[in-house]
Amino acid sequence: MIRSLFDIQRLWPALLGMALWLGALATAHASTLLVMGDSLSDAYRLPKESGWVALLGDALAPEVEVINASISGETSAGGLTRLPSLLKVHEPDVVIIVLGGNDGLRALHPDQLSEHLSTMIELAQASGAQVGLMQIQLPPNLGPAYIERFESVYPALAERHDVALLPFFLVDFFDQPGMLMDDGIHPTAQAQPKMFDSVYPHIQALVATPNS
Repeated sequence: MIRSLFDIQRLWPALLGMALWLGALATAHASTLLVMGDSLSDAYRLPKESGWVALLGDALAPEVEVINASISGETSAGGLTRLPSLLKVHEPDVVIIVLGGNDGLRALHPDQLSEHLSTMIELAQASGAQVGLMQIQLPPNLGPAYIERFESVYPALAERHDVALLPFFLVDFFDQPGMLMDDGIHPTAQAQPKMFDSVYPHIQALVATPNS
């Protein structure tokens, strides 16, 4: 017994070193996913852990670390300004862009939206990340002509840059009772799991695709 204890003590530094090496190796191979969004992804007026991005993090852990860089009120211009430093700090393998709603509510010209989002996609791709761009849909009160031009920006960009176009995560149930807050824009806690379910297969496919 004494000799066995002595042997364990003698081997302990080597065993500890191996454990640390294996832990570092696992961390090195973990992927990072960055979500760039606005209040729809920032769990507006809700506990952060109930938001769809937090649910995504739970579903992808521990293989993928999810970074939620969403800010309520964010525009495509603001996202473009913040993205370079976020790419540098987090070195994400996947970037999900969920921006444009606030641009539409402020009647930003669709060409400006396209320019901002296009540059964001190019920056993320240049860093080696896979990119998912979510289709954004606007309230009908903004007028059919503007909405058509605005919403057509997303499939055009997805085709031009060869990136995945994710479906708008509220489209199938936003008109159901209890899905939106009193403002008619922001999703409730009950809507968050449905939002997660609508995009999870698409994001899972991106995570599984090797970076080029």
